[in-house]
Amino acid sequence: MLKKWEELPQELQRDEVRPYYEILQRKRYSLVWKRVFDVLVSGVMLVLLSPLFLVLAIAIKVDSPGPVFYRQVRVTQYGQEFRIFKFRSMVSNADQIGTQVTVGNDSRITRVGKLVRKCRLDEICQLIDILRGTMTFVGTRPEVPKYVAGYTPEMMATLLLPAGVTSEASIRYKDEDELLEKAEDVDAVYIHQILPGKMRYNLQSIRDFSFWADIRTMFRTVFAVLGKEYGEDQ
Repeated sequence: MLKKWEELPQELQRDEVRPYYEILQRKRYSLVWKRVFDVLVSGVMLVLLSPLFLVLAIAIKVDSPGPVFYRQVRVTQYGQEFRIFKFRSMVSNADQIGTQVTVGNDSRITRVGKLVRKCRLDEICQLIDILRGTMTFVGTRPEVPKYVAGYTPEMMATLLLPAGVTSEASIRYKDEDELLEKAEDVDAVYIHQILPGKMRYNLQSIRDFSFWADIRTMFRTVFAVLGKEYGEDQ
């Protein structure tokens, strides 16, 4: 699950990354259990949720022209790029007519997409990514390459692990699109205000990493989706 230090990409072999690497190296058994959990649970959930996948696929195709899945390029472990699986919730050419982050009341969101996004159903097909190993249940949300290019040396430590479907940062910033809604320059606000805040949680999660901490984050995510608000001390 974790390469030797000298085998890491050069952009990760930094003094700022080394403390995080050493923390994860000491918790290699938790990393093994993390991967075993990912494979078993994602496989079972893909089978159980296959009827829901079919219903969503039909609804998306009927609602607007375009593919069922949205396959944007994102960055995961060791800086590797992959094409993420998401159920399409926006018009098919959304990338060409707007920013790469979504704001509240975004005109590019389809009718079915509004419901899908509200219930976070657009991301359940990332179970495919988890089974493939390009993602994990809990970890830093995968960013597009242009945002990763602006990472500070310390932020690069988040690329020691696969990108995640959820995280503590995702819980705290679950209403991120609303925060961006009134921004004049969405990209600037995201890069200079929101991303640094999310990264503080992501880096703290690496410092506190354990298999059971991941399980706790998954439960907190469910509660957050159901409406629970988490303050700074929770």
